[in-house]
Amino acid sequence: MKYIVTLFLLLSGSALFAQQMVPGKKLIQYSGLITDADSNWVVPYVTITNLSNKDQQYAANYKGYFSFVAHPGDTLVYSAVGYKQLKTTIPTIITGSSYTAMIKMKAEIIMLPTVYLYPWATVEDFTKDFLALKIADDDMEIAKKNLSPGALKGLIQTLPRDGGEIQNMNFRYNHDRELNKNMRQTNPLLNPFAWGKLMQQIFNGDKTRKEGN
Repeated sequence: MKYIVTLFLLLSGSALFAQQMVPGKKLIQYSGLITDADSNWVVPYVTITNLSNKDQQYAANYKGYFSFVAHPGDTLVYSAVGYKQLKTTIPTIITGSSYTAMIKMKAEIIMLPTVYLYPWATVEDFTKDFLALKIADDDMEIAKKNLSPGALKGLIQTLPRDGGEIQNMNFRYNHDRELNKNMRQTNPLLNPFAWGKLMQQIFNGDKTRKEGN
């Protein structure tokens, strides 16, 4: 049963194809590749209309390749979004049963007029905003403000110390400690020699007073 259905579909398709083609003309396999005229990049999904065969339409694939059956001398129109329509004619004298063509389409550039958008409804609104505009300082004025004594003082008080500064301070502290480790001053009240010297001065003072009397 399935073979009968398959045969019926093939016969129906052949009959439909025969109705579309002009009888008495040679049939060829027309194939080709569609590229951009400027960059040679492929133009995908181009619609091809055969004006000589009841405006029958075909489509190229995503690689710009197409292949369909046509007659020698048929007029074809190629159309794609962003490209100008191109009309070509298949050569009338073709020796074989196939023909290959390289189709180049020209990109269509549409120049639109420039549109300017303004946030002001009237000239008075623009004048008001322009007069209230605060002009920013130039680079020299910004540098002067950043390097002023007040700005530097504020930075010194607020910015934390970096690693290099902390390391430098630690180095200075360790250096001073090593230099002064043998120069420590002791408390004279805890020195017995100091007490002995003090007592000697007291005795000498009493002796001097007695001799004076």
